[in-house]
Amino acid sequence: MPIDVCAHITGTVWKVEVQVGDVVRAEQPVVILESMKMEMPVEAPAEGTVSAVKVAPGDAVEEGDVLVVIEPST
Repeated sequence: MPIDVCAHITGTVWKVEVQVGDVVRAEQPVVILESMKMEMPVEAPAEGTVSAVKVAPGDAVEEGDVLVVIEPST
């Protein structure tokens, strides 16, 4: 079952650290958000393969928006 990696704050996407097909490990930063001039990493909750990237640098996001989708390792 795919895992949605969501924004934990409202802000702007500063950097996307992964691409579709990348294998990520748990706690690896996948997106960096900027809010109030602070950079906040959003980390993968589990190991798996990135199946979708829903944002690009400069995008405004709200808390709870899906940023990346990961297919967990079996």
